[in-house]
Amino acid sequence: MIELAGLSLAQVLTVLGIVGALVVALYLLKLRRRQVAVPFVRLWDQVLADERTTRLFSQLKRLLSLLLALLLVALLATALGDPRWKGARAAGRSLVVLVDASASMQATDVRPSRLAKAKEEVRKLLDGLGPNDRVLLARMEAQTTPVSPMTDDVPVLREALASITPTEVAASLPAGLRFALDVLRDQPHPEVVVVSDGHLGAARDDEGEVTLGDVALRYVKVGRGKRNVGLTAFSVRRYPLDKSRSEVLVELRNAGDRDESVELTLLGDGQPIDVQQLHVAKGERLSRIFQDISGADRTLEARLTLSGGAHGDQPADDRAYARLPERRRARVLCVTRGNLYLQAALLLDEYLDVTEIAPEAYPPSGRFDVLIFDDWVPPTLPDASAIYLHPQPAPGATGPLEVTGTIERPTFDQIDRRHPLTRWTALRDVNVADALAVRLAPGDKAVAGDARGPLIVAGTRGGRKFVALTFDVRRSDLPLRVAWPLLLLNSIDWFVEDDASYLSSYRTGETWHVPVPAGTRDASVIEPSGDVRAVPVVEGRAIVAGTRAGFYELRTRSTAGSAVEQVFAANMADDAELDIAPAPRLVVGATTAGRVVPGRAGLRAELWLALVLAALALLCVEWVTYHRRVTV
Repeated sequence: MIELAGLSLAQVLTVLGIVGALVVALYLLKLRRRQVAVPFVRLWDQVLADERTTRLFSQLKRLLSLLLALLLVALLATALGDPRWKGARAAGRSLVVLVDASASMQATDVRPSRLAKAKEEVRKLLDGLGPNDRVLLARMEAQTTPVSPMTDDVPVLREALASITPTEVAASLPAGLRFALDVLRDQPHPEVVVVSDGHLGAARDDEGEVTLGDVALRYVKVGRGKRNVGLTAFSVRRYPLDKSRSEVLVELRNAGDRDESVELTLLGDGQPIDVQQLHVAKGERLSRIFQDISGADRTLEARLTLSGGAHGDQPADDRAYARLPERRRARVLCVTRGNLYLQAALLLDEYLDVTEIAPEAYPPSGRFDVLIFDDWVPPTLPDASAIYLHPQPAPGATGPLEVTGTIERPTFDQIDRRHPLTRWTALRDVNVADALAVRLAPGDKAVAGDARGPLIVAGTRGGRKFVALTFDVRRSDLPLRVAWPLLLLNSIDWFVEDDASYLSSYRTGETWHVPVPAGTRDASVIEPSGDVRAVPVVEGRAIVAGTRAGFYELRTRSTAGSAVEQVFAANMADDAELDIAPAPRLVVGATTAGRVVPGRAGLRAELWLALVLAALALLCVEWVTYHRRVTV
């Protein structure tokens, strides 16, 4: 059935009647012949005779011309009525199409990739829209981001679809559904279309389970393969006593359904430095440690290939990245009357410039990164991070801690193993003759000690970090243990390198707080793709959010105008993305997603346009027949 969306039927008939009457009137008018003088009438008898014999044919040509003209008028008048199939003006659907752009959509089990296949499916959906259907496209990953407005303009939607690129984070189904429900509130015939491989987890978050209500849910499954071995963890640390060498932890998992032989290559600063051949059983999680790694100063990269140099169906997890801690040369001042144990421990780190003075020579000229006070406390708090060994203040001096007495034969019964000072140390069986009983200030941390009081204290004074050993190391067996130099070097690292929160790599999809030099005014980051963008600096850290794994370059500029460049790494955050076998169905609560329903056939056809084209074609026919003397 046809209905008119433009002029009404009466108006169409009125136009047709008026214009048709004018056409008929023009054709009924007789052509007036001109009078022509001829020299001899009988010469024209034959011509006049021929004209009488073709009069009937001429009348037929006039009638055909009239019919063509009336048909042309009828086509144009009907086009003014904008005819549509019945129901074309009814309220269309409102669709939010969530296109999964997570790491698993980079899988190549369908060529060229799952995301490319997903875009192809969305294009088919757009081709099948009804005339009043409206669509909003959104990229779904850790966050859901709209890439188009809610519109029925298919070219605009196609352009927005082309802008969707893959990320290396896991997709959040609850975030996507809540976004779609907000958009579809009070919209006619709402539908959510999820185009994904289906590994999205439960539709539940901190707010609870997502409830769809009367919103229809559609699911377009993409992908078919599941063969994949990927890297799930990658971290690096320098050896405390030899910072030119490192130890690297690599973890991989076989998420496929068959055993695999793989080749694991480690690259330092872009050059191969180690290779291992590994066998990974199906479902196995395998860890390997590369020890005594040298030849890498800034960056490390792990690459994974299957036997024969092939790759699995998911290339995004075949690489992992890490940034080595910088080896900074620190200036250390020791204020002591002589302590061979202290001198020997500091000689173990070639990146320390150690200066030793007696207490009477304090304060010296120049600036130092770390101060060490051995059995002596300066009259005032220093303007630098400091280590205090047996901080018994002299009368009138201000020590870092308030001393309240003495503890006999204290023990290391309580140790905070999460604190950076205690890394790689064994302190529990250390023997101590006596220690100072101290009162901690707010914010101080008792790193080690027993119930009677702390033996190692960490905190801040005047905005500077400090570490205090409340006992005299010479009245203990601590200097005879490996824990002694480690404790000193860990303290210096904590001061100088801000190593308490050092990360060899960040996790994609999170907000990163990257330390920057003091006085930094502005910063910009160069992503692995080469894109450059400005990032804010808050409290000495650049705030960066990234969704791609790889090496990032952070460029900062201080208020004095000096520029600094540093590199940091990011890796894929969720090893659940290794499981790339597509889910056969999508279930949200009690709702099982159905298939995509195309718009009703023919509703998007513009019939008026077809009528205008037919009228133009008819004009062409009339022009050809006129010049061939078929019509007049």
